[in-house]
Amino acid sequence: MNLPPQQQPSTQFLTLEESAKVDAALLSSPEKFLTRLTISSLKLLKHIAQEYDVKIEDLTTQQVIAWFEKDGKIRREQGTESAYLNW
Repeated sequence: MNLPPQQQPSTQFLTLEESAKVDAALLSSPEKFLTRLTISSLKLLKHIAQEYDVKIEDLTTQQVIAWFEKDGKIRREQGTESAYLNW
């Protein structure tokens, strides 16, 4: 599925394959949760960096905050489906 970033199904940040790999890992439940969160966060940071046209390592705290503010505003004004994060 190659949709533009704003149309990607953003509620699922892990593919079924990635989720299966985490499930198969020799980790405790809290470790698996943190692993899923970290993988999802990496994907979200890649998206944010792409929007700012910077490398992930060059993202600033303020840029991440501003991105979340912008996405939240889109969600409030245009509806959940228009925002990148659907929750």
